[in-house]
Amino acid sequence: MNIIDIIVKKKNKKVLTYEEIKFAVDNYVNGNIKDYQMSSLLMAIVLNGMTEQETIDLTKVMIDSGDKIDLSKINGTIVDKHSTGGVGDKTTLVLAPLVSSVGVKVAKMSGRGLGHTGGTIDKLESIEGFKVTLTNEEFINQVNDIGCAVISQTANIVPADKKLYALRDVTGTTESIPLIASSIMSKKIASGADAIVLDVKVGNGALMKDIDSATKLANLMIKIGKSYNKKTICVLSNMEEPLGKSIGNSLEVLESIETLKGKGPSDLHKLVLTLGSIMTSIALNITEEEAKLKLLESIKTGKALEKFNEFVRMQNGNVNNIQVEENYVSIKSSKDGFIKSIDAYKLGEIARKIGAGRLNKEDEINYGVGIVLNKKVGDYLFENEELLKIYSKHADVNIKEISECFEIVEEKIDKPNLIIDIIE
Repeated sequence: MNIIDIIVKKKNKKVLTYEEIKFAVDNYVNGNIKDYQMSSLLMAIVLNGMTEQETIDLTKVMIDSGDKIDLSKINGTIVDKHSTGGVGDKTTLVLAPLVSSVGVKVAKMSGRGLGHTGGTIDKLESIEGFKVTLTNEEFINQVNDIGCAVISQTANIVPADKKLYALRDVTGTTESIPLIASSIMSKKIASGADAIVLDVKVGNGALMKDIDSATKLANLMIKIGKSYNKKTICVLSNMEEPLGKSIGNSLEVLESIETLKGKGPSDLHKLVLTLGSIMTSIALNITEEEAKLKLLESIKTGKALEKFNEFVRMQNGNVNNIQVEENYVSIKSSKDGFIKSIDAYKLGEIARKIGAGRLNKEDEINYGVGIVLNKKVGDYLFENEELLKIYSKHADVNIKEISECFEIVEEKIDKPNLIIDIIE
């Protein structure tokens, strides 16, 4: 068996065996297969797909490539949440402390930026001193003590995915349903949660561009979850425009704090309540309506914000030192009208270009740069009213390129539905 034959087999649209998938992944992890060879196999998978069984096999191989976390020492039902990634998606920063403030245990492993989408770990690292690596004992103890911990994917948990994830980011192989499904579910299953809630983004700014693709991904992940006896629920949410108003690491942390105060953007607030109600309902064995009321009360009383501050302190972060780039350019509207659409993907790419994300695995992120929208789809604005601010060290931002991300029309536009579907 050799990697060339496996690449050619998948290039020719044939089904790989479990043994072939295991050979390719294991030898890539141990260095016997090079980046350029695995890139070829990944591209063949992107172009030709995988069967359901191939995807389940790939998930198993990745889970078995490292250790599995035993969360049995944590008291209560552990419900994990994951997002397929989008522009401005800072949901975990709000959701983890919010649900833990009402008694849900959150033991979460998160990733770094992938493609044009920001990573939760990058956002947390924009908080001065925040420690994203904990030992298993520290991780479990923190969840038992305060209810939540969020750490980066450790080297010994699904190392195959960690290596493949970074390679996909820089080889144009992020948008593949089998690769996304196996990547997400291998981490979730190895991380030891009892149940999994998945936020599947749909639209221009997401990996899944249309509802059909998102539904296929959701159903595939649910099947993988069931094969491991994990209750798995998928929420399909709109990513035709950025989530919230901020794009960029420090800016998104600040917006998350405002949301925990009850002052955040309405779409972010709604998504957090939707996901949080499902998680809380499962963990506490109550109805989703009862769960929602608990979450709203926690925001109103300040308990949710207190939990965020406690969570950051426990992981050595200084919530009072979140730096944003001082220089910014204000982009104005060229005419009156309603915003019909916002190109989330292009805005995500612009944010990445100015340093908020990575073009290469080795790139360093500038945590303070980014974009803050003044208006969203369906909003009215006047000529010369501000569309957005772009925070960047460089004054030579392409104003025309940014302005072209907005379609402005005369007729009134309804606000888009944020929650598209919930699949179980």
